[in-house]
Amino acid sequence: MTQPKRYLITAALPYANGLKHIGHLAGAYLPADIYARYLRAQQRDVVFVCGSDEHGTAIPIQAAKEGITPQEMIDKYHPIMFQNMQDLGIEFDIYHRTSAPIHHETAKEFFTALNDAGELEVKESEQYFDEQAQTFLADRYIKGTCPNCSYDSAYGDQCERCGKSLSPDELINPVSTLSGQAPVKKLTKHWYLPLNKHEDFLRNWILEQHKEDWKTNVLGQCKSWIDGGLQPRAVTRDLDWGVDVPVADAAGKKLYVWFDAPIGYVSATKQWALDNGKDWEPYWKDADTKLVHFIGKDNIVFHCIIFPIMLKLHGHILPENVPANEFMNLEGDKMSTSRNWKLDQQEYIDDFIKAENGGPQMADVLRYYLTAIAPESKDSEFTWKGFQDANNSELVAIFGNFVNRTFVLMHKLCNGKVPPLHAEIADETDKAMIDAFRATKEKVEALLEQYKFRDALFEVIDLARQGNQYMQKKEPWIVAKSLAEKPENQQLIDNCMHICLQLTANLAILINPFLPFTAKKMCHMMKVVEKMLEWENAGKLKLLSVGYSLRAPELLFRKIEDAEIAVQIEKLKNKSTQKMDTNTPAPAPATSAVKPEIVFDDFAKIDLKVGTIVSAEKVEKADKLLKLQVDLGFETRTIVSGIALHFKPEDIVGKQVTVVVNLAPRKMRGIESQGMILMAEDANGKLHFVNPEDKINPGAGVS
Repeated sequence: MTQPKRYLITAALPYANGLKHIGHLAGAYLPADIYARYLRAQQRDVVFVCGSDEHGTAIPIQAAKEGITPQEMIDKYHPIMFQNMQDLGIEFDIYHRTSAPIHHETAKEFFTALNDAGELEVKESEQYFDEQAQTFLADRYIKGTCPNCSYDSAYGDQCERCGKSLSPDELINPVSTLSGQAPVKKLTKHWYLPLNKHEDFLRNWILEQHKEDWKTNVLGQCKSWIDGGLQPRAVTRDLDWGVDVPVADAAGKKLYVWFDAPIGYVSATKQWALDNGKDWEPYWKDADTKLVHFIGKDNIVFHCIIFPIMLKLHGHILPENVPANEFMNLEGDKMSTSRNWKLDQQEYIDDFIKAENGGPQMADVLRYYLTAIAPESKDSEFTWKGFQDANNSELVAIFGNFVNRTFVLMHKLCNGKVPPLHAEIADETDKAMIDAFRATKEKVEALLEQYKFRDALFEVIDLARQGNQYMQKKEPWIVAKSLAEKPENQQLIDNCMHICLQLTANLAILINPFLPFTAKKMCHMMKVVEKMLEWENAGKLKLLSVGYSLRAPELLFRKIEDAEIAVQIEKLKNKSTQKMDTNTPAPAPATSAVKPEIVFDDFAKIDLKVGTIVSAEKVEKADKLLKLQVDLGFETRTIVSGIALHFKPEDIVGKQVTVVVNLAPRKMRGIESQGMILMAEDANGKLHFVNPEDKINPGAGVS
């Protein structure tokens, strides 16, 4: 396959409304960085763009919580997010921001071009309006019950429990988050992109042209959207924060953030071109450019359905691939900013990289583990024990161990210099090890081209594993004991150490896209310039010159102790019980926030009975869950309840509880939960059982 002339790599623009966690890193930025570093090592023309998404309702909502203006909000978080990425080795060619004038100009030009060409539709429609706040409500200012999973705090654009994309009209019993009142419908005018007119194009482009090379999860989600029938989608909204709609009769309206944000890739490229004396247009208009979007699965519809339509209508190239990742969970539960169940990038940087025993190598440890468990085809899970094992059992015991042994023995047995290779006495084991250099390069290259970063990393570590096995088989330290009687055996030592040193150089090249700080440190130890890390050098034997003296060995990675992991697990548990906003007062008790009115028939459907907890135990690998056996009088049921952070199992045996007994069973961590226990939450977030005042027989009804 002919290589494209240039590459444009994008990573999803993160909202500048708070710190980003490691799930964001694993989903888009780390895989994009690995791919871009690989392309740069191949000396290809590549531009890797990203930037802060600084519009949309998420910004003013969070700004209001922090008591600052939206501009102050984005000015606060934009530099923090960029610095976090740099500390973790994410090397953008430009990290831009959508509040920049060049972006506003580009987004307006995009809208105007589509509108002038008649590709947008103007429609009047009824949208939710808060009469008390006297404002139209953006999707994120509306909450209600999800029609898919019945979660009662779903937003107007997405349910955070089940992940389903929603519209405000789909919510059951919607309320305004500004006033807490039920909104009314009011007539307003907006511009729409008629997605329905482009279904045939999308079906052919995605489901036919890319059915072999796009991920199945991406194809599946796209097919579901297309088969379900696409509808016109508003590109403007009634809002006071964002890019002005460049039409005379659109006062008070802004471009919808989903329309505005992806154009940020284009405006970032323009700014990069201005900064570097380049022409931006070939990167977006030349068919010989390969455009690749790295995103999480929640952004598939925007990057595979909507933005490609916009690009096509505007005469821009289409993405060659959109290798979206699934979600990464944390210690048995979905990462959540609102519940504080997360590991922020800043927190990891403070605790591991900037710590006394830290350093940039600790950034590589996180990069390694996140890549090794990357959610490339299904959701994955970060655990602190897994993180520790990956470091101690793989980076330290395999990769680092091989490099360290090689340098120690080279100094001890070869006077600290690269020994010669005596080809005439090389045996099959030597030749097989040399052949593995080239074979591994080819495997890694093929996997990276297919965006299979997890498998590619495994091949690099496996080559180091083969190096350890080779050294163990050759035992140069044992051979050295025979030198007094057989000085010619020095040639056997030379061969082993020459091959191990050349393997070390190869490992530096192959690991560089994944662990750039480690590759740089290896170059320092080998006293070579970083130009050696160019991809064309991988697979070769003569990277280090014979007779060249190398520096003393330095440990590439340190062991992570059990105590460090215990601290992190305890910290996670503690902060998840605290309120996110310590600057704002705790909310009033739940009794003051009344949900929308129901009738008696709705309540009568719920069957509540008293039960007695007869046993309780922790659910393995799920710190928040307890597995309970509850006696209901007529039977004993298994119920999984998320109360482990509030109660010890031994303390609640014998407690009486109120149980919803006619709730459909649901599997949690592989255990079928056959009911739900009612709990009350006080103003400090502490859970309490809703139980009868006096002891009562299990199975008694509650009415």
